[in-house]
Amino acid sequence: MTIRHVAAAAASAALLGGLPTAYADGGISHVKHVLLISVDGLHALDLTNYVASHPDSTLASLSHQGVTYSNASTSTPSDSYPGLASLVTGGSPVTTGFWYDVTWNRALSPQAAGNPDMGTSGGTCPQTIGAIVELDEGADVHLTQLDGGGGLSADYLPRDPNNNCQPVYPHQYLRVNTIFEVVKAHGGRTAWTDKHPAYEWTNGPSGQGVDDFYGPEINSIPVALPQFAGCSPVNFADPTPDDGWTTSFANIQCYDSLHVQAVLNQIDGYTHDRSKWVGVPAVFGTNFQAVSVGEKLKTDPVTGATGGYTDVLGTPGPGLASELDFVDRSLGSMVAELKSQGLSDSTLIIVAAKHGQSPIDLSKRRGIGGGQPATLIGASEAFDISDDGSLIWLTDPSLTPSVVSLLSTPASQQALGIQEIFAGASMLNKFNDPGKDPRTPDIILKVNTGVIFTGGSKTAEHGGFNEDDVHTALLVSNPSLGARTVKSAVSNQQVAASIVKALGADPNELQAVRKEQIRVLPFLFRED
Repeated sequence: MTIRHVAAAAASAALLGGLPTAYADGGISHVKHVLLISVDGLHALDLTNYVASHPDSTLASLSHQGVTYSNASTSTPSDSYPGLASLVTGGSPVTTGFWYDVTWNRALSPQAAGNPDMGTSGGTCPQTIGAIVELDEGADVHLTQLDGGGGLSADYLPRDPNNNCQPVYPHQYLRVNTIFEVVKAHGGRTAWTDKHPAYEWTNGPSGQGVDDFYGPEINSIPVALPQFAGCSPVNFADPTPDDGWTTSFANIQCYDSLHVQAVLNQIDGYTHDRSKWVGVPAVFGTNFQAVSVGEKLKTDPVTGATGGYTDVLGTPGPGLASELDFVDRSLGSMVAELKSQGLSDSTLIIVAAKHGQSPIDLSKRRGIGGGQPATLIGASEAFDISDDGSLIWLTDPSLTPSVVSLLSTPASQQALGIQEIFAGASMLNKFNDPGKDPRTPDIILKVNTGVIFTGGSKTAEHGGFNEDDVHTALLVSNPSLGARTVKSAVSNQQVAASIVKALGADPNELQAVRKEQIRVLPFLFRED
């Protein structure tokens, strides 16, 4: 390490060292870095099964020196946006305002121009009130390109009629601050890597929370990545826009390797692309998509390997098994790099999941086709997002009773596989009033386990409210911790509070934590 590097590291340590120190029951002290990893789709059952069947794995090693929360839940709905928001803000949709990556807002105006890659159209502002809010690949300049064509296009973002029709960027859409903003305010460096440029929302409302953000577009057309073994040429060159890297088990591993390399570079003290030495972030991390694809993709187009599970006990099929192994090897490379840099003792590693995936028991799978429930509701519906549950916004909230009556008929219940309807008082018991909050759906459908709103070959989906959707893995690890399994019910909302406390700050500096009275995870902290 050069003199310049030593000086920078010392300055960073001094900034964080000025904070109160947090200690853990198991012996954690003086944590300087938190590495947060979301393995999307990873159920608590997957973690338990993998550790038991792979005793020499990285996940097993991490669990031997960490707390496994075997009864953890992610957000409801269990989509990537509210799921990550719970991990990095401590909030539910009640406070974050994040319901899904694509939603409806009754108070905004449509995007200025149509996106040819998505087949969407623009609208007028301020004349038109009510708009789709597309904060996924649909906001990219060109979603077919790995860098999104240069990032986000203002023309594809919703507009605020009360602010001169200015585009609303993802970070402006988030209602509360993030762990990155809190840590940065205390002098810590921050970084995050995710699957769309639109995940710049992790910056928080300030727009400045993440020092080093990287968001390669997962829905771009796959390209050769010669820096990774087996990724050049492209394993499956599917040129279909918006399918991207998720169409083969090998392709998604190549895509995830971009995320892994970004983290390795940051562990070494560089920016994600290794272009500049900046010091190791105080809080950083990424997500994996490999397990999610392993659960959803029915058959690999090249190898013929099948995805999903083979039984109700969660035994992975060959495709999913390969994805779990890939994630474990990748985590191993991160752990090894932390050790080589002398950071192992001072780094808290958190393995979590934004969402699960349903169903595990593939005998329950029932694909009922796209376009539902709009075909039943008709003109009363403004928008719905339906994967393995359904969020429904109506043209007027006053229509809710009549639409609920329609959805309650035996024919509708059978057609949509409805298990439970949340609307009216049952909605208000859990979420904001749709009549007062322009983002809250008017109706939520919880469907029977196994129902997915697709006519395609996917074996599973996420976004719903069932056990397989929300019962996710959560493991907090550090060499100073002994192995412990906690079966008490916990939530991913507690992760954000715990990260902030581990780095010595007050969890109540997170607005959502304060508003929803979220506690840190149990069995981690004590005051010395």
